[in-house]
Amino acid sequence: MRSRAEHKAIQRNRRAQLTKTWKAQYNVRAGIEGTISQGVRAFGMRRSRYIGLAKTHLQHLLIAAAMNVVRLSDWLDGMPHSKTRTSRFAALNPAI
Repeated sequence: MRSRAEHKAIQRNRRAQLTKTWKAQYNVRAGIEGTISQGVRAFGMRRSRYIGLAKTHLQHLLIAAAMNVVRLSDWLDGMPHSKTRTSRFAALNPAI
């Protein structure tokens, strides 16, 4: 069981998540997280191959440029965006 203060805080946050302002902020965050995820999964951004802040920063700039080139190439080729993954729980729901 949660304390009354924790319960009220959770309820307040859930109500805030229903507002248009919160949804707009979260939409921006979701786009940023998608970009970071692509960098980590497709371009190896999790680890730096260099030592030092300046070289690591340069690596991140070059990876960002490479990501833009890949996205531009996909856009020019007419490749559609991939669909979001479906959780195993959501996959159990029968399609109606």
